[in-house]
Amino acid sequence: MPKIQAPTLSANREMRRQQLISAAMELALDQGAQAVSVAAVAAKAGLARSSIYEYFASSADLIADLVIEELDYYCTRLGEAIKDATDPFEKLELWIAEGLRYVQDGRHMLVKSLNTVATPDFRKEEIALGHRKLIAPLREALAATGIKDLVSASAFISSVTDAASVRIEAGNDAELEIRNATTFAIAGLRALALQAN
Repeated sequence: MPKIQAPTLSANREMRRQQLISAAMELALDQGAQAVSVAAVAAKAGLARSSIYEYFASSADLIADLVIEELDYYCTRLGEAIKDATDPFEKLELWIAEGLRYVQDGRHMLVKSLNTVATPDFRKEEIALGHRKLIAPLREALAATGIKDLVSASAFISSVTDAASVRIEAGNDAELEIRNATTFAIAGLRALALQAN
């Protein structure tokens, strides 16, 4: 029985769970999601392989937790970027720019890697909820612009950010790509909003 290192049993369980998540995250960042196995995570965390099953049903269940943790991290990051903005176009600009900085940091490669691993069906709704939470500020800001066709506007933003992401990944000047993408996207969104009035 491992020694309890936190003030309470529940705090110790959460600390151990976070230790396992951190070990799995390191493996995924260094070697890709395919490297995240029960044995590898146990070895990285310095725990017995059997102890992982106290926290996760399988390596796929652990991957689902990594996806949710990363979605929460990204959501917090985007929220921080737009928290002081009141104008919807400013929010959109800041949201797009921070999303592209996430690409610049290389963290998006973790998400790409994690998306190659099938997660358990019982975790899919939780992951979908994380995605919806991530996109909610974008949808709210778009709605506040007065643009009528929000689906089209969202697709427009997605196309611009996808193109900029590819260019950043290819080694182009990230700040220039971010500036160009936000300028282009916001000009287009303003034009769509004017058409709607």
